[in-house]
Amino acid sequence: MAIRPPENWRAGIAEEARALEAGTLERECAGTAELYPESLLHATEQALKAFEESVSAFVAPSDEEVFASIEEVVLCLNAINEDDQHGGAGFCTDEREQLCEYIDQTLSEHGINVAALAARRGIDRAEITDSWRDW
Repeated sequence: MAIRPPENWRAGIAEEARALEAGTLERECAGTAELYPESLLHATEQALKAFEESVSAFVAPSDEEVFASIEEVVLCLNAINEDDQHGGAGFCTDEREQLCEYIDQTLSEHGINVAALAARRGIDRAEITDSWRDW
């Protein structure tokens, strides 16, 4: 099963904390925890969990149903990214790539042929979130 990106981000925070404690990283070079405040991590996890539940409920879904689930999670992630409660933190390039990969992997793990789905729309597999994505 695909690992949710916030789990990766939490691992980075923990790794940085260990490096700080060991003295192998200077405090002024640390910043991972600021990039990923708990409010951002929690909200992102909840959005991805809802997406997983939506995809898990599919029984021979139509392309429209699959794209509706993609749209829903992307719009939710847009709102999270724009939310001021995260102290200016949001999704940058690495996070965007991880989120898009996670969406693709989750669909694939639930039997959706993402390449074929995208091709039927006349888009590339990497573009399945582009119609709605602001991050």
